[in-house]
Amino acid sequence: MVHWPRWRPDCTARQTGACTRREDAMVNRIPTLRQRRLGAELRRMREQAGFGGSHLARLLGVTPALVTQMENGKTGISVERLREIAAACMCANEPLIDALADTVMGNDKGAWWEEYRGSLSENFLEVAEIESHARAISLYTMAFIPGLLQTEAYTSAIFGRSYPPLPRHSVELRTAFRMQRQHILRSGDLPYSAYIHEAALRMQFSGAKVQAEQLGALITASEQPNISVQVVLFDVDMIPLPNENFTYLEGPVQELDTVQADSGVGNFLFDAPAHTARFRSLLAQIDSAALPVDESRDFIRSIKKDMESKYV
Repeated sequence: MVHWPRWRPDCTARQTGACTRREDAMVNRIPTLRQRRLGAELRRMREQAGFGGSHLARLLGVTPALVTQMENGKTGISVERLREIAAACMCANEPLIDALADTVMGNDKGAWWEEYRGSLSENFLEVAEIESHARAISLYTMAFIPGLLQTEAYTSAIFGRSYPPLPRHSVELRTAFRMQRQHILRSGDLPYSAYIHEAALRMQFSGAKVQAEQLGALITASEQPNISVQVVLFDVDMIPLPNENFTYLEGPVQELDTVQADSGVGNFLFDAPAHTARFRSLLAQIDSAALPVDESRDFIRSIKKDMESKYV
């Protein structure tokens, strides 16, 4: 699965009488990204057992429609139902089952990004949601300084360069949202590794002064114990990459890792094992080609000095 669809809730699960009280309570709730991911993992579990939806429904004593709804994220499930499905599908991966159980029990109701629902697109909210549950984040970027390390002026300049142009209030809203996303790094608990191409360090969106200030903030961030910044130079012989910018978000178990890739038409999410394995391999190759952390910091300082010479 590449990009999770957005589903509308319905009440079929309640009508079957097969759901527990917890499942009933979730029927009318708009599925979150994590709930849709849970459904995708249930589908993957069934397919690995070689079962069709109708066969699994017979094993569970429910209708095929309910199985489809659970796998599409339309209907929430209880931990008991999750373990029943795992047993029926002969899944012996206890760490994965436990991680999925935590997803079932998790509740993002009242999360800070919900304040922006109806004002920003789902793409923005999903990025914040998936970041908030990541155990570690690694990324590669060619075009921009990573969003979680951007200054407010730099972020505002990027959104201000959108085409067609955004209204001023939309630029301010997007900027405020990105600044609030950065809170996950301030505790120092989340490991964050950024591989930044030299092009992103030199790209200017609002003049040399804004860029120099951004590079200074990047240097400061790189000195935090949980943040690693490494530079990929222009003269590095790199393999072609599928995306200019991608982020690898580690889940509680490797099976729940996710890759978010940016493109000109929006965000794409990859969670199939073959896809995540590919991006892990790409990150390993990028890591081997990038400057070490200390040399990267010195290199960023040299570009910052060059930027400062243009406006001093």
